[in-house]
Amino acid sequence: MPNKYTYDGPVMNFNTCIAQKWEASTYASSERKAKSNLSYRFKKENGYLATANITLPGKLKKVS
Repeated sequence: MPNKYTYDGPVMNFNTCIAQKWEASTYASSERKAKSNLSYRFKKENGYLATANITLPGKLKKVS
């Protein structure tokens, strides 16, 4: 069963901060997959192409 992960932190496009604070959550089987899901979600919600280099440098929290 997937775990719930939440993210509350900055969003980067290469070395440029494009969002100071972005909050979101997702269900995933691993932290790596959760970051992937969240970066894809940010791209879709904000009009970026799926191939854009979006990174989430903050930490994910695993919600029990």
